[in-house]
Amino acid sequence: MTFVLISSGIGHMDGNMKVAVMNGVREMGFTERPIPKPKAGEVLVKLEYVGICGSDIHYYETGRIGDFVVEPPFVLGHEPGGVVVETGEGVALKPGDRVALEPGKTCGHCEFCREGKYNLCPDVVFFATPPIDGVFQEYVAHEEALCFKLPDNVSTLEGALIEPLAVGIHAANQGGAVAGQTAVVFGSGCIGLVSLMALKAEGLTEVYVVDLMDKRLEKAIELGATGVINSLKQDPVKVMDEITKGRGVDLIIDTSGAEAAAGQAVRMARKGSTIVMVGYSQTGMVNFPMSVALNKELSIKTVFRYRYIYPKAIEAVSSGKINLKGIISNIFEFDDIKNAMDKSIENKADIVKSVIKIS
Repeated sequence: MTFVLISSGIGHMDGNMKVAVMNGVREMGFTERPIPKPKAGEVLVKLEYVGICGSDIHYYETGRIGDFVVEPPFVLGHEPGGVVVETGEGVALKPGDRVALEPGKTCGHCEFCREGKYNLCPDVVFFATPPIDGVFQEYVAHEEALCFKLPDNVSTLEGALIEPLAVGIHAANQGGAVAGQTAVVFGSGCIGLVSLMALKAEGLTEVYVVDLMDKRLEKAIELGATGVINSLKQDPVKVMDEITKGRGVDLIIDTSGAEAAAGQAVRMARKGSTIVMVGYSQTGMVNFPMSVALNKELSIKTVFRYRYIYPKAIEAVSSGKINLKGIISNIFEFDDIKNAMDKSIENKADIVKSVIKIS
């Protein structure tokens, strides 16, 4: 790829950029597209790292998530970190600023945006959610308001992981997490691990993690879990009943989407406590013991992305409260993106979180 920096005015990078495109189910290739020009209020970001999300893997493996259907060629990727290289009119960010990009642009005037619940905006334009292309590419033009400057001690690699961390922090917020609670996180994939770290950052000292895969549970211990439970080998409900001496668990976050986990969560929950559902099930349906939930007067909360989280997430990483680099298991070069996607499907037991190094 070549580009020419024009000297007149602010200047614009002419030329093409390399773009990875999904050409069909489990088909990945490359193409070239023009480097975008930032409009007023936008910045052009040279992407350095983009994380591979579970939704990227699901689109790549099946071609759809619910009603969202991929029509190739399609660009995946919505967890970007990079460097500002060009600015449109009326922005404060400058070339050289390192940023984390929030991937969803909302309308700003619907009832949900006006209520401050912009993550529920029905007209959101979100990277890598069909038909909107994502950012497995070298450059992107994005609204400055959605580009958050990183402190000197936060890398663009960590910047790419602010997006999943925001989900974990939002889950903790939805659950009303406070110091002194005993919590359980179901699932120790990326979202489970960032939920664990978010709870620890809120001051919870008793956080347990449940999963089926020992390697992922080992990662949870590395990142501060009080204890872990392999639900193939132990009954999580019995284990937590012993740990809490029959009182039950104060807060549960389910990132697995598994029906078995939902049932276990209801049974281990303390009366009057909260369960936060984050993970999507494969079928879109989950059965759980409603009579037990009613008898306990449980609060069931759900999570859809996040809102007003990026500055808090960046500060938590900068201050050392959250070790984002700790969740990374694999970094792949951009040219190796097909292998990265394939391995993420075929080796889920060993790959916790993969990141693509764009440049």
